[in-house]
Amino acid sequence: MNKKQKRVLIRILITGVLFIILIVSEHLGFLDQVHPLLLFGLYFVPYLIIGYDVLIRAGKNIARGHVFDENFLMVLATFAAFALGLFGENEYTEALAVMLFYQIGELFQSVAVGKSRGAIAEMMSIAPEYANLEKDGELTEVDPDEVHPGDLIVVRPGEKVPLDGVVEEGESFLDTAALTGESVPRKVRVGEDVISGCVNGENTLKIRVTKEYEDSTVAKILELVENAGTRKARLENFITRFAKYYTPVVTIGAVILAVIPPTLGMVPWADSIRRACNFLIVSCPCALVISVPLGFFGGIGAASKIGVLVKGSNYLESVAGIKTLMMDKTGTLTKGEFTVTSILPSVGQLDRDLTKEELLEMAALGEAYSTHPIAASILSAYGKTPDLSRMSDVTEEAGSGVIAKLDGKELLVGNARLMDSHHIPFVPYANGGTVVYTAFEGKLAGCLVIGDSLKEGAVEAIRDMKEAGIRKVVMLTGDRLQAAKQVASELGLTDVCAELLPGDKVSAVEKEIDALQSFDEKAKLGFVGDGINDAPVLMRADVGFAMGSMGSDAAIEAADIVLMDDDIRKIPAVIRIARKTMGIVKANIVFAIGVKVLILILSVFGLASMWAAVFADVGVAVICIINSMRALSYRGGL
Repeated sequence: MNKKQKRVLIRILITGVLFIILIVSEHLGFLDQVHPLLLFGLYFVPYLIIGYDVLIRAGKNIARGHVFDENFLMVLATFAAFALGLFGENEYTEALAVMLFYQIGELFQSVAVGKSRGAIAEMMSIAPEYANLEKDGELTEVDPDEVHPGDLIVVRPGEKVPLDGVVEEGESFLDTAALTGESVPRKVRVGEDVISGCVNGENTLKIRVTKEYEDSTVAKILELVENAGTRKARLENFITRFAKYYTPVVTIGAVILAVIPPTLGMVPWADSIRRACNFLIVSCPCALVISVPLGFFGGIGAASKIGVLVKGSNYLESVAGIKTLMMDKTGTLTKGEFTVTSILPSVGQLDRDLTKEELLEMAALGEAYSTHPIAASILSAYGKTPDLSRMSDVTEEAGSGVIAKLDGKELLVGNARLMDSHHIPFVPYANGGTVVYTAFEGKLAGCLVIGDSLKEGAVEAIRDMKEAGIRKVVMLTGDRLQAAKQVASELGLTDVCAELLPGDKVSAVEKEIDALQSFDEKAKLGFVGDGINDAPVLMRADVGFAMGSMGSDAAIEAADIVLMDDDIRKIPAVIRIARKTMGIVKANIVFAIGVKVLILILSVFGLASMWAAVFADVGVAVICIINSMRALSYRGGL
């Protein structure tokens, strides 16, 4: 509880004590002979203690032209009740009670919102205050903005890693809980990448910086967190519009209720004004205006607790409607850690059959200029530095492979599509794995089979997605169909789109969206990816999920939801959190509107007291706020 909330609590307690004393005195008859003006003062003083800030806000808003808000309604209703008291109708108790309970509700709301925002704001604690820059053997404490790629920084035990980089010296454990929600520290050694925002454990690390601070992981996360509140869900926008029109209409209705019936001689003026006061109190839209955004804040906060960043409540709303999920294979469902499992030279194709070592060398020379993980696996298997002086005229065909000159003769290294486009006769490799074919001088030299293992928890994640209500999970990959089907079989998937070029993924997603919406217009499609070539697909999907730890900056920027530790098991958890949140928000809307409409109708016929009106305003708001807070503690089954 902050200082402002504590001051409000003190005012509530003081007013509460005075309120009890006045009620007891009234029931014991001590106030029966008190002069009317003195009696007015006895109630109006505690009213000012508890409600002076409401009066000030109402006055400021009226001066700005913003008349119809809850402050104005509270002041108008309670002043009308005090006016009735001056004319002999004892409404002082109700008037003071309305303001007292209104402030109790406001305090409860403030604490609840602060707690919900706090779950998201915990992410802000990852911001580094400084970096230890090492130059010429001396350490200087500088602002992270002053450090540049190539600089060497030192991170002592207990300090935050201020920038992304590579460990150059030392070995330690990094606490990634603030980023990923994972309580188990991650061990890092020399040569391994580290991301900013983690907390160093027991040993000092020297890190070579690879990115400017503004491009670092921690800076991007903070930007996402800060902007999360600006992207509102359709339900939030609906409530804002609803309150904008609802409040003035009810206020005008209260004026009509106060004036018309007594003018026509139907009821006494005092009774009519009393009904109008109830009408005004009930009309406050606090329960809706506060509990709906609070419910979404709770859902976003719950997601952040498990290491998932949701960029706005509109995306959380969309996640709840996902019925089809399309997933990239490499780096998402599989580790993307490729290894050469088979080297198969062709027989009788070239002037002489190559040895396995010669075929591997030829493939390594062809892939030496590529940054693709498959190329890296071939170079790793080769284990030497390729003699690039033998290479010339190197070009890359996106999604197919590399074309080059080796010792002045044509060399092709790539997939079956590359072989077909250059009319190289070959027999497709029929077993599992990703196949890289090599052709030399227009003839097949052989092929290499590259293996990739499933990510830990991938099978469990697919199963949980279906249990969470996802009707269809589709795997997308550039791999050949046979290899893709083998991975899909291991995952328990039946829907596969294989042999896709980067542009084909967008077409596949668009086709699936059309098919989905022809069946259900409100259904949403999600896409999960981690690579640079996934960015267009992430933007095209209704909801894009990106891997935050190992994923590319482009994918994270394009995505709507970021998994900070690349654990796809958190996707079904986020879907459950989103659906829980939407259920809570819709329940609040139905409950709040239902109770208010009921009390409004009863107030028109004089069947509702001011205490009922207080419940319809403050009581309903408190109940809705408590209900919204349930979203914050939900972990989606994790």
